[in-house]
Amino acid sequence: MTLLVNSANRQVAGFAISTIGWILFTTSMGLAEWRLWYMDDPLLSPKGFASVGIWRTCVYHHHRDSNQSHGHTKFCHRHTYNDTFLPLSIRVSQHLLLAANLLGLLGKAFIIFALRNVYMGIGGTNTLFNPFVASGVLYIITSVCVLTTAFWNYYSIVNVQGIAFPSSFHLPFKPDTQEAGSAILVAALSALLMFLSGLVFCLYKFPPDRNVYPEVSKTRIFW
Repeated sequence: MTLLVNSANRQVAGFAISTIGWILFTTSMGLAEWRLWYMDDPLLSPKGFASVGIWRTCVYHHHRDSNQSHGHTKFCHRHTYNDTFLPLSIRVSQHLLLAANLLGLLGKAFIIFALRNVYMGIGGTNTLFNPFVASGVLYIITSVCVLTTAFWNYYSIVNVQGIAFPSSFHLPFKPDTQEAGSAILVAALSALLMFLSGLVFCLYKFPPDRNVYPEVSKTRIFW
C-alpha cells in the first residue's frame, strides 16, 4: 500500500493542476470579453464599445445628455440557440464548451475515484480498468475542445470577421477595430493546464505487486 500511495503523488499534483485549469475554464465560460469591438464612427452607429462572448453580448453606447455631460447606456443580450445571427464560430463554440464541461466533470469524477482507490490500497497490476488513464483521456479531449474554441474566436478576430447583429443592437456588421478579450487568454491557459494534467494521468501505471516467497533451504537431507 505504501508503494501505491507514493506512486500516486504525481497524480495528486496532476489533480491540483486540473482543478486550477477547471476553475479558469468555468471562469472563461462566464465572461463576455471574448471579442472586443470598438465603434468610433457615429455615422454608422452610436459611438461605443461591445464585448461579444460565447453566451452573451454586452453593448455600451456613449452619449451626451442635454446638460452636455457624458454618459453611457448598457445593453446585454444572452445568446440562445434561436439566435440565427450568430456566426458559425460562436455556435460551434457553444457546443464545444458544453461538451468540455460534461467531459471535464466526468474526468474529475474518475480521478477522485482513482485517488480514493489508491489511498485505500485498492488496485494493482491485475486491474483491467485504470481510472487514472480514463480521466487523463477525458481531460485531454476537454482541453482540445476549449483550445479549439479559443483559437477559432482568435482567428475570427485576426481576419476581422463581422456579425450581422439585429438592428436593436445598434451595432455595425464590423467594428472600426476589434481585439481579443481576456476570456480567450483565460480559456487558452485553462486548456494548457488540463492538457498537462491529462498527460500526467495517462502516464500513471500501477506499481507491480511485490510477492514475498519463502527462501528455499539449501540444506541437504541425508536418508
